[in-house]
Amino acid sequence: MHKLVHPRKKEEAVIDPQIFKNALSHWASGVTVVTTQHGQARVGMTASSFSSVSVTPPLILICVAQKLHTHGAITDSGIFAVHILHAKQVEWGMRFAGMIPGIEDRFQGIDVQTAVTGAPILPGVLAWLDCEVRHAYAGGDHTIFVGEVVAGGSDGSELPMLYYHRNWRQLADEIPTPL
Repeated sequence: MHKLVHPRKKEEAVIDPQIFKNALSHWASGVTVVTTQHGQARVGMTASSFSSVSVTPPLILICVAQKLHTHGAITDSGIFAVHILHAKQVEWGMRFAGMIPGIEDRFQGIDVQTAVTGAPILPGVLAWLDCEVRHAYAGGDHTIFVGEVVAGGSDGSELPMLYYHRNWRQLADEIPTPL
């Protein structure tokens, strides 16, 4: 059983389908960072699961453990952004995974912007998608959040970072061609 979390209250711009397809063409293995705004606090973490649901309307899903602070922040705010990291952003991947000791604020020193929803957008990533939560599905100790993409961007000038066998690295040999 699922519930509609944040129904659309007004007509809003939806992302251009080509921008959405270009962003998704860079996603290789799931090394993504999910961000949201919770009151005055920015919240971010690496995503354990991310995928496309449909192109029309543009929907993606993320899977977030219910025990995480990020889960409550997304539930309360109804927004999130997904960022696809490029191969040179290993430090950001480790930072948002909580793997660097002593970092209290994962956004420290990063020139964060916002797009449509107010979710933090990380600069210089391979691609980003700004989303409004449309549905949430219970999945045991996780929730699957389905977000409608309302804005996005794709640089595409770098290779994607892959996570394989507990290693952060570049495994691809060439930049994928956008769809």
